Amino acid sequence: MFEIIFMVILAGYLFQTVIFIVGASKKFDKISSDKLPTATVIVAARNEEENILRTLNSLDKLEYPEGKLEIIIVDDQSTDLTGKIVDDFIKDKPHFKKITTQQENSKLIGKMRALAYGVKKAKGEIILTTDADCEVKPTWVKTICSYYQKDVGLVTGFTTQVADNWFGGIQALDFIYLLTAGSGTVNIGMPISCIGNNMSYRKSAYDEVGGYEALPFSVTEDFTLMNAIYKLKKYKVIFPLDKDSLVTSLPCKNLKSLIRQKKRWGVGGLGVPFRGFVIMFWGFSANLLVLLTPIFFSFNWLVLVVFKLLMDFIILYPVHKKLGIEKNLKYFFHHQLYYLIYVVVLPFIVLPNRKVIWKGRTY
Repeated sequence: MFEIIFMVILAGYLFQTVIFIVGASKKFDKISSDKLPTATVIVAARNEEENILRTLNSLDKLEYPEGKLEIIIVDDQSTDLTGKIVDDFIKDKPHFKKITTQQENSKLIGKMRALAYGVKKAKGEIILTTDADCEVKPTWVKTICSYYQKDVGLVTGFTTQVADNWFGGIQALDFIYLLTAGSGTVNIGMPISCIGNNMSYRKSAYDEVGGYEALPFSVTEDFTLMNAIYKLKKYKVIFPLDKDSLVTSLPCKNLKSLIRQKKRWGVGGLGVPFRGFVIMFWGFSANLLVLLTPIFFSFNWLVLVVFKLLMDFIILYPVHKKLGIEKNLKYFFHHQLYYLIYVVVLPFIVLPNRKVIWKGRTY
């Protein structure tokens, strides 16, 4: 009986790996530079005095046709120097704008409210979002917007993290692994995830779903919006693998903040369609099997470990190479040990208590 379970889980993990690779490898047509639409970048910032200048400097280097780009920084009631840093930076930069959220009666809270503020003020045809701890490439907006054929409603991209040590390295590889799964499923028409710090959508598509005000609250507002636009069945939702649109964020500084991040993602993940739970099942089962198999068959355990390492490397290597971040693969074995533990433990953290603490707020 155990051998049958063993083979079924291996087959499922293999099939899932093939889907990720095939989907993430899909190519998409681009429009020419003279047809690029107007665009608005929105950054929701709350208490980011340590990081915001890094983001602002990278945004100021964006390459886009003159007069077609605006950048809105939403100060989400920061209690530190975030607002002042933004004011000082943008005072002589007319394409930048800062707005501040207000305490008011609204069902919107947290980042969803901040983003809704920004979209209401946006003039661009395309909305792009990133976070206040991210560094974008000069080609980021131009590359993302070039994918907006007439039938495309949402384009999301890859994010990695600064990998100066093993702790940052495991997070960087984890980002790429999860986003490859997201890219693979989105590009075969079965979206399960995206990431809000490298996301874009047509403002008209956002308006058609009623904006964040019409969507159910979620701590993973990015997927909630993507799923709503996808359900319109009017637009294509795509997730291209393109190094020119790569965003780099900062890793969690310590284990406590990392656990909170994973719990937030896990709680948000409970809202995915059934296909998302299927993918979670295969990941959970394969990692759990690695932990349990030594109790039953030592030979099978070795086969399983080698198989799983090979599958995960086959996913991670070509994506890292395409993105030009192969150096991060030196943390591959660190990531595999980390991934093994957190995938198995996460359900036991999320299911008993769904309270999420993020940016000093409890949801």
